[in-house]
Amino acid sequence: MSDLTILGALTVAVWTWLLLARGRFWQVSYNRAPINLPPPPRSSVAAVIPARNEADVIAPVVRALLAQRDFDIPIYLVDDGSTDGTADAARSAASLGEMERLTVITGQPLPPGWTGKLWALHQGIEVAMQSKPEWLLLADADVEQGANTVARLTALASDCGYDLASFMVKLHCKSFAERLLIPAFVFFFFKLYPPAWIRDSRHSTAGAAGGCILVRASALAQAGGIGAIRSALIDDCALAALIKKHGGKVWLGLTKQSRSLRPYDHLRDVERMVSRTAFHQLHHSVLLLLGTVLGMSLIYLAPVLLLFSGAGLPAALGAAAWLLMTIAYASMVRFYRLHVAWALTLPVAALFYEIATLQSALNYWRGSGGAWKGRHQDLENAPTAS
Repeated sequence: MSDLTILGALTVAVWTWLLLARGRFWQVSYNRAPINLPPPPRSSVAAVIPARNEADVIAPVVRALLAQRDFDIPIYLVDDGSTDGTADAARSAASLGEMERLTVITGQPLPPGWTGKLWALHQGIEVAMQSKPEWLLLADADVEQGANTVARLTALASDCGYDLASFMVKLHCKSFAERLLIPAFVFFFFKLYPPAWIRDSRHSTAGAAGGCILVRASALAQAGGIGAIRSALIDDCALAALIKKHGGKVWLGLTKQSRSLRPYDHLRDVERMVSRTAFHQLHHSVLLLLGTVLGMSLIYLAPVLLLFSGAGLPAALGAAAWLLMTIAYASMVRFYRLHVAWALTLPVAALFYEIATLQSALNYWRGSGGAWKGRHQDLENAPTAS
């Protein structure tokens, strides 16, 4: 048996395992909230939004939260050093009868050891907790929540006993770069954090999507509050891990109703999003970086190379692996309302994300890791930027 045949057999085996034994991460219908949820309970919910230079998107975000069905939610927006009029834009979005439900908090200077978003969340939660809500909705400043989002999450969490329930919101997907890369981003995220494993209390996997997180206030306090993860760069998954570590139940799923307003018009925009945290996700390990690049090459690139090798059996095995890959990815492609032919582009997207991961490592070594809105937050043990 030739080396190429062995490689082809390995790629088929890996994709067979991914489809059958990794929590059905790729099946969109399996990873959405149940349709027949009970009516939402009479629960108090407070929304906390950290916002830094979000004037162009904050108005519809505020209006959507004020318009939630079955809930009159107070909103605590933390203006995290914005220079573009974010606070004024948020206030303008609230009509006269709703102004009392919006509290704009001027963020204090970032203390050592905190990431910007978590420091803003901490300040907002401190004020929100003065009204003793049962639940906290932690929402991103670029996510327009669906009218039933809070009702669905509270119904799900209360009915099933979850302490944290999170929606992976529908990301912006109109430009060529977005069509090529955004469905793949969600696909890779779910492969890394299979929702079925997240909601299984016997499994250690924990994950959440920061754009829309409903967390039980008492569970967060019992786990030590936001301060317990103050330095986390991937804050949403760190929060889910914290809650699960302290005995809480966690749920993550997809939704079409809540959507991100942040566009990624160019490949460079997506690369910045990924490179901000990718090497941090690998614990700044060169070995994990090399393993990730080699693993992704085996899973996503080898089938294509084998198919076009013209080597008989290896080419057939490469075609079979690419077919399994396409079948798995097609569900997410359809979720984003793209032609199913886009499912064939997953190897290209994977190559892009490999390059972005390598760029993330370079940024870290140069002392500019975790760059986001004027801050470099992934700098531990990195060289000092000149």
